[in-house]
Amino acid sequence: MSIKTIVIVVVAILLTIVLMQNTDEVYFKFLFATFRVSKLMMMLVVAVTGFILGLIVAWPKKQKFDIEGYHDAMHKKDDTDTLSDEDREYIS
Repeated sequence: MSIKTIVIVVVAILLTIVLMQNTDEVYFKFLFATFRVSKLMMMLVVAVTGFILGLIVAWPKKQKFDIEGYHDAMHKKDDTDTLSDEDREYIS
């Protein structure tokens, strides 16, 4: 077994123990309503919601960066006259 597999198994076991220790019901207020929900269910809902939000935030964005356009804008490719005044005097 690899270290990664062992760590995943240990974390899963610890998470299961924590969840099973918190099965009693509690009152949960959401806006104007009050619910009786088990701690286990609330912990699972919060964990899944956090996981989904983490995926959404960390989702890689497909960006197309136009390096040629950036380079052309920086160096003014359309401007064919790139000689300085000193260069023009030297050539003349």
